[in-house]
Parts: sequence; structure tokens; C-alpha cells
Amino acid sequence: MNLCLAAALLSVSAVAAVAGPLPEAVAESGTLRIANTPNYPPLEFKDPATNTLTGFDIDLGTALAETLGVTPSWQETSFSAMLSALQTDRVDMIMSGMSDLPDRHDSATFVDYLRSGPQFFVRAEDAAGFASVADVCGKKVGASRRTSYPAEIEKWSAENCADTPVTFIGTDGSADARTQLRQGRIDVAVQGNETLPYVMDQEPDTYSIVGEPFTYQLIGMALPKDQTEFHEAVVTALEGLMEDGTYGDLLEKWNLTGSGVETVTINGAE
Repeated sequence: MNLCLAAALLSVSAVAAVAGPLPEAVAESGTLRIANTPNYPPLEFKDPATNTLTGFDIDLGTALAETLGVTPSWQETSFSAMLSALQTDRVDMIMSGMSDLPDRHDSATFVDYLRSGPQFFVRAEDAAGFASVADVCGKKVGASRRTSYPAEIEKWSAENCADTPVTFIGTDGSADARTQLRQGRIDVAVQGNETLPYVMDQEPDTYSIVGEPFTYQLIGMALPKDQTEFHEAVVTALEGLMEDGTYGDLLEKWNLTGSGVETVTINGAE
């Protein structure tokens, strides 16, 4: 055997051994099937110029797969079908900006790798009317109905707007919330603070942030519940990418340094 090839194979084997055992199907195929919905920049999206899948999750997932000694195979899946695909073994992992929520722990185990905060924002032309988050009270607030934001907005309103609660308007995703905001159909929109810098760079002078994120939640890679050795392998691999600087470099590349975590957790949501 060629000495360089032997060294490369030995290196991959050593990495896999350190990371931990992989599911039998993944180890045999050498492929990690990862569910992804490419509509959440800068985490995952299609490059408009090339229609190529790109983003922080894509870069990190590729580096993670390489550390595990396998090849990533990105499976474009509707967000609503992801957990079902994981439970029926159509994919091995979900990596698509999915929030680690307690009510999802019955369906999957989450390895948490980012922190997200729902953020109020308004049209730039309306910014003078929103000197503080208190000015959100009594307004029409829109956010994706497929996220945890509806419940979080309701909780924030109950705690901060006793006399003038917000009126929540559910939207078909964050892009729809921004459209309704631009059209004046809602007064305030909400989406994750990890995505707003990218959006505001793409649409300059269009939006204005109001206050700070009003809560925080963890974003995790969803894995099958019963594969504990796989969970440990992914944690070990991710910790390695943190230690060697890859994780930090990718946070900087995608303007996500404020969303990074210092410690990897499993099912860290409370």
C-alpha cells in the first residue's frame, strides 16, 4: 500500500476512534445524511449566484463529518418533516438552525452548538417611534408561526405590556414577516438575532433593531434518541473543532461571534 495512503487511512481511523463509534449504517456507507432546509441565512441558504448550498451550518457540518471520517450528504427537507425523517431513519442527523426545545426531546436528542435570541426589529423609517422595547407594547408583532417565537412573544407581552398587550400575527417564515413589515401590515417583526446582520447587509437601510434579544434559546443538531454512542461521538468531534479554532473561524466568517457557545451541551434547553 502507498505509504501516504496508509498514513491518511490511519489518520481517519484515529479520528473516528477518538470521536467514538458511529451508527452501523453510517460507518458502512461512509456517508452522514444530514437534513437541511436552505432558507435561513446565514446558517443555510442557496448562493444566489451559483445556487450552491452554503452557510455556517454547511461549513460546520462538513467539518464535523470530516472529523468523524465520513462524507456529508445534505438532504433538502421541509422543516416540518425533519423530525419525522430522523425518526424513520431517512436521515442520520438534522442540522438546520433547529431550536433545542423541551417538547422536542421526545423525538430527538440535541447536541447544542449555537445560541439564538429572538429580536424585535422595525422599518428604518419607523425607528424614531421605537426608542425602547417598551414601545413594542400595543403593536402588531409578526413572526414565523413554525417557531417558538409565538409563545415567547406572548410571554414577553404578558410580562411587559399588561395594559397594552401586543397583537401577534403568525407568518409563513421569517421572509414573510419581513415582507409584511415592509408593506406596513405589521408594526414589528421578530426573528433570530443570528440572522439579522446578514439580512440587514443584504437589504441596507431597510430595518432597525429595537433593544436586545428578549430571551435566548439553544440551537442544536438533532440526533436519534437511542444512539448514545453517536451523541458522544458528535460531541467529541465538535469539541475538537472548538479546540483547534475551526468553530471560531466559522463564527467569524459568517458574522456569528455573538451566537457562539463556549461549551457543548446535550438537550440543554430548559
